[in-house]
This record gives sequence, structure tokens and C-alpha cells, in this order.
Amino acid sequence: MKTPISLARRSELRALAHVLKPVVIIGDKGLTETVLAEIGRALAAHELIKVKAATDERDLRGAWMAEICEKLEAHPVQSIGKILVVWRENPDKKPAVAPAPAPKAKPKAKAKSAKARAKPTPKTDLKDRAREVAKEATRSGRPRSRPPSPLPAPGPLRRRPRTSR
Repeated sequence: MKTPISLARRSELRALAHVLKPVVIIGDKGLTETVLAEIGRALAAHELIKVKAATDERDLRGAWMAEICEKLEAHPVQSIGKILVVWRENPDKKPAVAPAPAPKAKPKAKAKSAKARAKPTPKTDLKDRAREVAKEATRSGRPRSRPPSPLPAPGPLRRRPRTSR
């Protein structure tokens, strides 16, 4: 029999599974050998998966979870409603949860120069905002759907000419 996973590890896995979508659906025919084989393939590829059970019977879902874990040597992580979360460690893959790096000490802040303490002008604010928008656009790794708005022309701000006098 496999050793049970610790409560802390189970909690980590539940947090990781929160964003996952079900990859296997157990349909009207129940837990067949083909469904078990598909769950096994998904566990080999992902280690942590969600399975959706298409039945309203709570006892049957619990029996399916126990059978999946027994036959595939996996661990039950969570069962909420019709969603079953199953985990099986894959020794060929690196761990799903990497340890967090130690925080680095921040260097002491230097005294600001008179120029840095000066109140920013609207022109520099617009440039800074444009840079922030450009950074946010590239964070997702996807190209922008449209080009960013052009920056205003340098120089003094002009009023519209008067049309009537």
C-alpha cells in the first residue's frame, strides 16, 4: 500500500489544482477501462489532474475516486461536488512545487538629489505612463491587439485658436 501524503502537501496540491480544468470526464457508462487508461495517461503527463464525474450519486463518486486511486496508485487530493482531484508523483518529472527562493536583502536607499525630488512635469508623467503600459503589454507574452497610443508632441501645450471675436 502506498504511503498517504501529508496534510501540508495535500493543501499545496489543492491550491495548485484550483486553476486547473477537468481533463477527463467519466460519462454515463461509468468508470470503464478506457477511462482509467486515459486518467493514467493524464497523470503521467501532468501529475495533478481534475476528473469530472457525470453522476448525481455521491456514494458512486466516492467509490470511483477510491477505485482510481487504488488501480493507478494515485493519491486522492480533493473531492468537491462532481470534481475529483487526483495526484500521482512522476519520478521522471521535476516536482510540481519548487521551493521558494530566499528573499534578498534590499540595498539601503540613497539620498535623492534635488532634481529627483522635484515635482514631475506632466510631460514626464505621460512618458512614464507610456512605459508602464508597454511593460504591462509584454508581461503576458502575447502581442498587443492594437498599437499603443502615440505620445503627445514635445513642446509647450497649445490652446485651440479662437474661432469667433
